[in-house]
Amino acid sequence: MSLVCASDVSERRLSSPVERYYLFHSKIYDATRWTYLFGRRSLIERIAKLSTPSEILEVGCGTGSNLVTMSRLFSRARITGLDISEAMLAVARKKLAAIGDRVTLLHAAYDRPLRPSQPFDLVVFSYCLTMINPGWDKAIEHAHCDLQRGGLIGVVDFHGSPFALYRRWMWRNHVRLDGHLLPKLTLCFEPRFVEIRPAYAGCWSYLSFVGAKVDL
Repeated sequence: MSLVCASDVSERRLSSPVERYYLFHSKIYDATRWTYLFGRRSLIERIAKLSTPSEILEVGCGTGSNLVTMSRLFSRARITGLDISEAMLAVARKKLAAIGDRVTLLHAAYDRPLRPSQPFDLVVFSYCLTMINPGWDKAIEHAHCDLQRGGLIGVVDFHGSPFALYRRWMWRNHVRLDGHLLPKLTLCFEPRFVEIRPAYAGCWSYLSFVGAKVDL
């Protein structure tokens, strides 16, 4: 496995609230997030029914759970995982050690297209876009630039909640929860699969989206 990253997180200035948030949460992420980050594996399985990508980018790859799943489902693909949290990448690095050099981890923000001259077949965002504030809309546009014609974007993320108190609580945890992703996704990509499902008796809902690159 190859790795491009900055110096150790303990030796550099934490540059954003989200990085500081995950410095702690990386230690408990895998043990806790399964209780509410629904639809991650099913999104990848849905993509596998539509395509067999050979070049994959996951933005906000976190502790690498999706990277492990994709490395198994797409056994010949080269996979890049990008995240702003070195603490999360440290967990991913251990989890992916046995996979070899098919996986590259990058410590960076997705504030520009990564490699439009060598486009990907698939770009995945898993519970990431609702935390990119500001800049979630630009991240979707960057993914469009990073995809080859006909390439797929896969998104699973929080969608909305009818409860203002819950939305405010999620915002305090850096998550925007007001249904803002789907209009932009359908503007930039031709939908192949769209589903909005309720969670916890309708306290909130989550979005699964797969779309193909179209010209803007």
